[in-house]
Amino acid sequence: MNKFDTLANHPETIQTQDNTPTVRQENTLRAEVERSLSRYFENIEDEPVTNLHHMVISEVEAPLIGAVMGYCGNNQSKASIMLGLNRGTLRTKLKLYGLL
Repeated sequence: MNKFDTLANHPETIQTQDNTPTVRQENTLRAEVERSLSRYFENIEDEPVTNLHHMVISEVEAPLIGAVMGYCGNNQSKASIMLGLNRGTLRTKLKLYGLL
């Protein structure tokens, strides 16, 4: 497994200047999503929530695809390989998110 196989890092204990051990807050995509969802649930109060899975996936998927397309110089074949999607699925998602 190489460093790109996972986006998750594990929290680590570090020593502060006064030698007090503390757990460093995770700075991972997973941790950021968890914090965002916590804030979301704190702020919705009694509002009904539907299609949360679709909302979260589209909020993450659109910038992911955009970033990969930029990295690949808008080469859909290279981007589809990097994303693990077939090219037809990638084109569908590019249209869906207005990234063409």
